Amino acid sequence: MSRPVVYGADYSVYVRIVRLALEEKGIDYELVPVDIFAADGIPGWYFDHQPFGRIPAFEHDGFRLHETSAITRYVDEAFDGPALQPIEARPRARMNQIIAMLDAYAYRAMVWDVAVERLEKTTPDEALIANGLRQARTTLQALSSLKAEGPWLLGAELTLADLHAAPIIRYFVKVTEGRKLLAEFADIQAWWARIAERPSFAKTEKAGRQSPKGRGTAPHRR
Repeated sequence: MSRPVVYGADYSVYVRIVRLALEEKGIDYELVPVDIFAADGIPGWYFDHQPFGRIPAFEHDGFRLHETSAITRYVDEAFDGPALQPIEARPRARMNQIIAMLDAYAYRAMVWDVAVERLEKTTPDEALIANGLRQARTTLQALSSLKAEGPWLLGAELTLADLHAAPIIRYFVKVTEGRKLLAEFADIQAWWARIAERPSFAKTEKAGRQSPKGRGTAPHRR
């Protein structure tokens, strides 16, 4: 069985989510760089892997996937290693709920509207940042209310929900407003400190880079 291939950029939030899953499963993989901000545009060959030109994409023994949640579920189910999804229906539904919530409400607000706007714009849009912070507060309140007793979001065992949340929070706490807001939620802050210490997180850490078009740290869901 050949090792899986991840296509994407190491600065991407969603590429990192896939890489975290692979690292937690103990799977050797290849990261093929795809820079969506390249001066020459997205490579033409990449559209055979992802018709929308977004990252990540994934391939394993000729089987191709795109969309982060589909990839991480495949990684968990197709390979040996610690399980990253609950077996029982209700915990698994909670995991899926958290992931969907993060995609729908947290990612844009925390990463783009707050972190990228504050870090990358010469003149940040303060109204956009304020709106992003309001959405981030609602997200953190919801995440706190959903968090189970124990070290991880679903309790005793690390799951895909934790791996989905961690790269988003990582960008958010790069800015002072993000750190201050997170500090208001002691349970989520403690969770963040815990997951940030995992070897998989350290191994996949990459400082953001400036895009060729000056559009900022390219952390986006692609």
